Amino acid sequence: MRWLGAAAAGGLITAAAFPDLGWWPAALVGVALLAAHREVESVRAVTARWFVWGLSFFLVHVSWAQQAAGAVAWFALATVESILVAAVGAAWAAARRARWVTSRTTVQAVVFASVWVAGEQLRAVWPFGGFPWGRLAFSQTDGPLLGLAWLGGAPLVSFAVALIAYLLTATLTAWRRGEVRTGVWLTALAAAAVLVGPAVPLDTSAQAGTLRVGVVQGNVPEPGTDGAARAWRVLTNHVEGTKSLATQPGAEPVDLVIWPENATDIDPRQDPRAAALVQEGAAAINAPILVGTDRDTPAGRYNDMVVWDPRRGPLTSYSKQQPAAFGEYVPLRALVRVFSPEVDRVSIDMIPGTKPGVLSVPAPRLHRDIPAATAICFEVAYDNLVRDAVVRGGQFIAVPTNNASFGRSPQSTQQLAMSRLRAVEHGRAVIQASTVGVSAVIAPDGTMNLRTSLFTAETLTAQIPLRTALSPADRARDAPVAVATVAALIAVGSGVVTSRRRRPPVHPSRPGTSSDLHEP
Repeated sequence: MRWLGAAAAGGLITAAAFPDLGWWPAALVGVALLAAHREVESVRAVTARWFVWGLSFFLVHVSWAQQAAGAVAWFALATVESILVAAVGAAWAAARRARWVTSRTTVQAVVFASVWVAGEQLRAVWPFGGFPWGRLAFSQTDGPLLGLAWLGGAPLVSFAVALIAYLLTATLTAWRRGEVRTGVWLTALAAAAVLVGPAVPLDTSAQAGTLRVGVVQGNVPEPGTDGAARAWRVLTNHVEGTKSLATQPGAEPVDLVIWPENATDIDPRQDPRAAALVQEGAAAINAPILVGTDRDTPAGRYNDMVVWDPRRGPLTSYSKQQPAAFGEYVPLRALVRVFSPEVDRVSIDMIPGTKPGVLSVPAPRLHRDIPAATAICFEVAYDNLVRDAVVRGGQFIAVPTNNASFGRSPQSTQQLAMSRLRAVEHGRAVIQASTVGVSAVIAPDGTMNLRTSLFTAETLTAQIPLRTALSPADRARDAPVAVATVAALIAVGSGVVTSRRRRPPVHPSRPGTSSDLHEP
């Protein structure tokens, strides 16, 4: 029970590393508590410890799901993620039995970190498209390891956290045993790993000019307003916010205004009144607006961002490629309804878009169109979606989002941390525009230049650098994850083989019976 208690404490401590608290060293401590183990420990015991760690972590980390989807959905999400964490724990229990893994502590640390990254990748893609929330990398945006994102993306940052955490627990073990030389070596190695991040050079200069961007956070009406009136109020709020950008004393002309996801639930491409309101805002600011809206079709609903030009109206659009399971569409609806009627909060399933997240934005001042990498809301958590948009030419990243359903929970700031990591990973300025906050302007080195508060009507303006160079993480693509996964699989396979070879032979004590096998 003592080990299960340590695992539960480790999960809670790790949760404190993420926003809103954001105590980044807590991730090292929390994972170190999970990595600590007895000399002889069964796969079942390890699996149980990792499940307890996962449950204590996710019940806190995604507590906002309770407000958005109900208690049953919140607990189910935390449980499913914890089961996946437990499966990774079982893989680690097997891997650490391989002879070449047990021979050196540094090798154990590398294998532990590789298994961890492979596990995060599993959760990021499965089931139902995956749920990347809770990756260790997203807890490090205020810490010294953030610079590693430029080299190898979120997987490398998570790898470094897991590696250092394992070295910490191994260091404590060495000192406790009086192994001074080993303790000094492991301490130095952990310190060196922490110092690599700040040594990474992060360029924030403009490579293709600059863009003056306005952000409108229109806010939403108080609860109780009915659906249609609420939708019109939200649209009007964003139009008024756009007008205010044009009338601010001494305000410079902007090149682009970014509205949040769902800034208008009434599609201005279909509704003349909504179109007139959007056009009113675009004409007042005399600049294109990136408009968040929905598009209903007989097959279902799309979540779109539309480039609205003050002279030509709607131009190109992007449809969200990764709708959130159970939030924007419901897989296995009939089955899930048996457990909770809350499933019908999502009455119309969202359909995934099929085109990459790159929008061409007219910029008359620069005499050209600017490609904007666009990730709608939860999409910022998915490595491949953002990277694909940047590699295809995105010179800055727009993250329009709607956090209204999550109240004053940490969901918005957790998402903001992801946007900050993406800025460093791709060397791009990032604009996060939310209906209710937090909206922010983020420099290519992850620094927040401007941000708003929750549930306020605010606007932001900033000059952002346009950049074209691809980072090492962009060029590596999925290589960091692939290397970690292959290393993990080799270690697990070796551990399984070693475990089988160590089993004593079975000697029947009498016909029809056999002696018990003892697990190492």
